[in-house]
Amino acid sequence: MKLVDERIWLLFKRRCQQTLTYWSVFFSSGLCIAVLGPTILDLRCQTHSTLQQITWVFFSQQFFMLAGCSLGGIFKQTLRSSLAALLFCTLTISLVFAIIPLCSNIALLSIAMAFAGSAMGVIETIANLQLVKLYQKDSAIFLQALHFFTGLGALISPLVVNPFLAESNCVLGANWTTNSSSSSDLQHLRSSMAGQGIVVHNISQYPLLTEGKVITSVSYAFWTIALINLPVPAAVFALMYHERLLPCFSSSPRLLDGDSLSNVSPTEESDQGHGSVFGCCNPAKLRGHPTTFFILHALGGAILFLTDGIIGSYSSYIYTYAVYPPLLMARTTAGYLNSTFWASITVGRLAFIYLSYRYTATRVLIFSLVGIILVQCLLFVFNTSFVVLFIGTCILGLCISSVFPSLLAFTEDILDYKGCATAVLVTSASTGEMMVQLLVGSMISSQGSYTFPLTCTIASLMSFGLFLLFLYAKHIHRKTGSSNNTVMEEKHKPGGS
Repeated sequence: MKLVDERIWLLFKRRCQQTLTYWSVFFSSGLCIAVLGPTILDLRCQTHSTLQQITWVFFSQQFFMLAGCSLGGIFKQTLRSSLAALLFCTLTISLVFAIIPLCSNIALLSIAMAFAGSAMGVIETIANLQLVKLYQKDSAIFLQALHFFTGLGALISPLVVNPFLAESNCVLGANWTTNSSSSSDLQHLRSSMAGQGIVVHNISQYPLLTEGKVITSVSYAFWTIALINLPVPAAVFALMYHERLLPCFSSSPRLLDGDSLSNVSPTEESDQGHGSVFGCCNPAKLRGHPTTFFILHALGGAILFLTDGIIGSYSSYIYTYAVYPPLLMARTTAGYLNSTFWASITVGRLAFIYLSYRYTATRVLIFSLVGIILVQCLLFVFNTSFVVLFIGTCILGLCISSVFPSLLAFTEDILDYKGCATAVLVTSASTGEMMVQLLVGSMISSQGSYTFPLTCTIASLMSFGLFLLFLYAKHIHRKTGSSNNTVMEEKHKPGGS
């Protein structure tokens, strides 16, 4: 049995360079997602800031990533402008990695991470949108692969930086002694920060100095990642050269214009709304009812707001939840939970590349959302079991990994690939990742660690309920669209009114 049929394989071969380029820019985004957590203590030393101050760098990155997602949606969606934006953003990421070691205070570091977050947001919107435009009804399998590369980058980044991290306190004061802070205590703090958390508990017991001699080699980690990322903007530049989109080729015909496998002609593309971010919102061009058109956007965005919020809060606070009552897990053991979660997401996205080809989006999403609910309920009921926590973390990562790419492809399919859904869903997912994470962090701080599985369970139940409403809205939308098409056909028949 073949993994994919010849038609899908032929589509990929004809668009191989474009597809691999979009996948590579998501790898670049994945490097950014995971690099800040494990290096945050060394960056605290570098900027001579307190731990409370340095944690706001996370917020700077996430807030401007949300802004970048919105910014990516207002670009005129031509191949030239999209690739130019991707080239600028991937170069920005390498530049930010290169200058982070030069940021001597918290303000400069926050500004640098704001630029990185904005670049990540633009990359996420444009790469998703361009793949949907490129493959349309066949986009699900390629979107799964796209998000696999995010997880791959998020796995590789900590491996690169780990050898350069300080083993003990990286700021030495005048009265420093070797016993002032053990490497295990620093590792405990580093692990608690590795999930991009904003709330830090019981930090007063660790003597973290802000003034003194800085002894950290974290600069080499960022410079190494900057070099690792450089092939990505080179790949984008090569694609622009290949498609004759550089200024020196502005008068030459694009090579892609002769692609006989292109699904959408330039005229059709304009009609479908890709030429303008608001073009797809023109009621005169909607095949279904305008109300259901906007309801589908709202419901899809709400589902991703909750599910990506679960990802953000789980990766941020699973370590904190594990080391505090009722689990009281050993710090070294709990440190593996975050890595386990991201590894399972990466494996899940790899597996769903095949599953999204074999099964419909509805089945994939129902399986994923029901799996998320069951796992969250088990974690909430068996809240004192180490084994259930590790197994549940693996299964949760596998189930939740497919929700974003599957729902994005499904929504665009329902809405005839008009392009608006991509910008709306990406922005909603980024908003949820930031807001739900802040909500969970504040609740853990004020109410206790039990609120972590409770909040995630409620969010998973709400997301499944919203998906059922989404399916009902889809049915109404297509039914209305079919009725409108029948009326139009009757009007165009000889003798029709």
